[in-house]
This record gives sequence, structure tokens and C-alpha cells, in this order.
Amino acid sequence: MAYYHDNVYIIAAAFKLCMLLLLSSPRQCQGQQLSPAFYDATCPNAPAIVRTAVRQAVSRERRMAASLIRLHFHDCFVRGCDASVLLDESPAVESEKTALPNLGSARGYDVIEAAKRELERACPGVVSCADALALAARDASAAVGGPSWDVKLGRRDSASANRTEAEAQLPSPFDNLAKLVSSFASKGLSTRDLVALSGAHSLGQAQCFLFRDRIYQNSTTNIDAGFASTRRRQCPKDTGNGNLAPLDLVTPNSLDNNYYKNLLSKKGLLESDQALAEGGATAGIVSEYAKSPRAFQADFASAMIKMSEIQPLTGQNGIIRKVCGSLN
Repeated sequence: MAYYHDNVYIIAAAFKLCMLLLLSSPRQCQGQQLSPAFYDATCPNAPAIVRTAVRQAVSRERRMAASLIRLHFHDCFVRGCDASVLLDESPAVESEKTALPNLGSARGYDVIEAAKRELERACPGVVSCADALALAARDASAAVGGPSWDVKLGRRDSASANRTEAEAQLPSPFDNLAKLVSSFASKGLSTRDLVALSGAHSLGQAQCFLFRDRIYQNSTTNIDAGFASTRRRQCPKDTGNGNLAPLDLVTPNSLDNNYYKNLLSKKGLLESDQALAEGGATAGIVSEYAKSPRAFQADFASAMIKMSEIQPLTGQNGIIRKVCGSLN
């Protein structure tokens, strides 16, 4: 009996400690159950299957690498890394795909579905969509010259999504530095993580309406005049909201540190990007990464790992969706 009561006390104490850690950091407790070896016995080819799907997609369109990294980011920032962003609208689901930060811009759903179909053929009902997305983001980075890292696995999928939270919690390209720092801190990510993860904007493209005000405001002092003039050619003042422009004019298809060099030259396309170089705790980190590609790549990999472990569903929580866009 004493042994039983001792165990009850230990379990209760551990639960209280876990809850305290969870309140102080979204990554604690659940994230500790993840492991790179999670599928070694049940689906050992899972990482290779996802890697093949990503490489095929990126070989068809280099921009897809940016889209997959962004898709993982938009998943993890809303209720954790649970593949909720992949769910389609249905009577039971309020899809995050139609949230303003995702509508018409989030891409890569088909790549994850393609990987999931192959995973289901190899290991039916075993690998979650959330893990497939985490692996895909890593493989997308490696496919365009960025770093690779060990992905801890064992996430399960959400049975719901939340459009309202997506619109409230996903950072905006118009956010100032204070708001960005606060947004990332709420997810257990540091200021350094913020600057490192923003380096993903070395890839991809932005729609005209997201940067038009920045390139046409004559009173703005944090943008290079020649850069603004060049960008106006792709973004007329009154038309072409959906026109696309590369976030990095110099190396738009490589995940590298040129993004930070752009910021130091006042050539950040988005307001939220340029804000990182304008002072505060982030300006020094921008300068560091501009000088050292090795420091950027190491910190980007570290920040991606931290982000991928935000509030995962593990154990008996969540489900394993057979199709990533719908409930079983």
C-alpha cells in the first residue's frame, strides 16, 4: 500500500510540475515525448517517402520550398503543430485555409497529400500528417541549400481547426517589432528565434498588396530609393494586388543569409522584415547573420526544431488522419 501511495504522490507531483512547465513554455511536457526514432519499428521508410515527395515538388517549382516551410510555420502557430492547417472546410471543420493570412497565399497542401498517400500505402494509419509536414519543412530547407536537422516525430493530428485563432495569432507582414517579439514569445520562441526564422524570407514571393504602401510612401526613410523604384515596376500603384515579387531579388531560390544583407541595405520587401534591422534587440542579430552564413544556418535549424515542438498532440491525444485534408 505504501508503494501505491508513494506512486500516486509521485505521479501527482509530476503532473503538477508538467502543468507548470506547460504554462511557462508551450513546448514542454508533450514535446518531450517526441523522438527521431518514433517510426523506426512501425514505418522506417517514412522520412524517405516524405523526402522523395518534397524533392519532386521542389524540382518542379523551387518556390515550393518556401511554401512548405511557411505551411509548417502557419500550422505550429495555431494550437501547435497538429496539421490543423491542412483540414478542408466541412460541416465539422472551420478551415484555417480560409483565414486571411492563408487565403490565396498558403500553398503546398498537395505536396503533403502526395506524401501522405505514399505513407498510407507503405504503413496504413501509422504516420500523422503533422509529422509529414514537419519532415517536409526540413527537407524543403535542405533542397534549396538551407540546413537540415533531426526531426523529432510522434505528433498526432488534430480533429479540428480554428480560423479565428489563425487570424488572431499568425504574425502579419505589417507588424512592428514589438508585436513580432510578443507574438513569438507567446509560442515559447526567443527574439533570436524570431530573427532566424524570418530568414526563411530569403525564399519565396509576396503579393503586391502586402508591400505596396512601403514602396510608395515618400516619407518612409527605412527603404532604399532605388530598391523601391525597382519594386514599383512589378507593383503598380492602383492595380495588380496579386502580382508576385521575390522577397529576395539576389538569391530568390536559395535559403541563405542574403536576406539579412538586404535588411542592412534597407531592401527588405515587407515592413515586418525591415523592422528587424531598425534597432532593439534584433538589429545586432541581423548584422551577425549578414556576416556569418554558418551562424544563420545553425540558428535557423535550431529555431525550426523549437517551432516544430510547439504543443504537439501525442500519446492518446489527437488522431492519425488517413487523408490530411479531412477527418477519418
